[in-house]
This record gives sequence, structure tokens and C-alpha cells, in this order.
Amino acid sequence: MTYAKLTEFTIEQQQLARMAKALAHPARVAIIQLLAGKTTCISGDIAAELPLSRTTVSQHLQELKALDLIRGEIEGLTVCYCLNRPLWQQVQQQFALFFAQATTTTGCDPADSCGC
Repeated sequence: MTYAKLTEFTIEQQQLARMAKALAHPARVAIIQLLAGKTTCISGDIAAELPLSRTTVSQHLQELKALDLIRGEIEGLTVCYCLNRPLWQQVQQQFALFFAQATTTTGCDPADSCGC
């Protein structure tokens, strides 16, 4: 059995990977986009907006909630969800730094003989 050596990576690298994994499914991207356009949203409303069953939407909501990307509050028989905007701002800064570092460093030029 192999074990992930997460301790070998920085906390920032681990968090960035968790966020990227959360965004790796189009249903979760759609849910985030839907919530970004609203202040709150009821779970049933989200399912009505997507080509997925209510159960499937609920599973994706739980994945996003487990990472604290969204927050949900019980109101009677429904749960109202919204984005955790402070965390999203932090994630945005982390991704911006990640992409800036990846695109500003001098890398292989296709004309070089490195074979890239």
C-alpha cells in the first residue's frame, strides 16, 4: 500500500491541490457559478438549475461544504447555501500567485534543444 507524503508539501500546496480537486468537476463549477450570482440559494433551487438529480447535487454541495468553499444554514426544511467569500478571495490570491510563478519564470523555449 502506498501513502501520500503530504507532509513533504507546503500547507499552501496542499490547500491549492484541494481547491483544484474541488473545481475538477463541472457540476461543482456550475454550483459555484450559480451561488456567485446570488446571496443565498436553497438546495432545491440549485437542483432545478442543473441537469442533475437533487441527490447528486446534494453530494456535490457536501463536497464543497466539507472544504468550507460554501456555507449552508438550515432554515426550516431547507438549507440555504452561499459562497464563503473570504475563503474564495484567499483561494483567488493563491491561484493568481501560482499561475504568475508558472508563467513568469524562464522556461524552455520551443527553439531550444530540450525536446519540449
